[in-house]
Amino acid sequence: MQKVAKDMFVSVEYTGTLENGEVFDTSQGRQPLEIQMGAGQLIKGFEDALDGMALKEKKTFTLEPEDAYGQRDESLTRDFPRADVPPEMNPQVGQTVGLHDGQGQQIPATIVDVTDESVTVDLNHPMAGKALTFDIEVVSISETPTQAPECESDCGCDCSSGCA
Repeated sequence: MQKVAKDMFVSVEYTGTLENGEVFDTSQGRQPLEIQMGAGQLIKGFEDALDGMALKEKKTFTLEPEDAYGQRDESLTRDFPRADVPPEMNPQVGQTVGLHDGQGQQIPATIVDVTDESVTVDLNHPMAGKALTFDIEVVSISETPTQAPECESDCGCDCSSGCA
């Protein structure tokens, strides 16, 4: 029987819930999540739980924050002068915005406070500090990808030809 191992492409049906039972993510109604084991595409604890599973095997597991998105770091809030906010933007508490670091990478941030003088953002991952429970089922194991890559640009192609 084929087992999930490093470098294999694994498709998984999953539902992720918080401690209160709220579903924060699921593959239900979408195609299964496909990952390449060992490629660092998922949080480590999720990939560790998949390792060694068999085709059609189901599992429920809970990841503590250290094995998921880490603990919250309260020092990861930043205040920006309101004058630095683009005039067309209407910042709202709870809104997610993309900030750019010095290397041009986009960093998601959540607006936590808005005043006439400043906008305060939280740079922690929204799931930081939370225990995450997953119900998963391995639906395919392959040595090659079984799904077309999702297009990350608006080029209008089907991505099978590899858009830039």
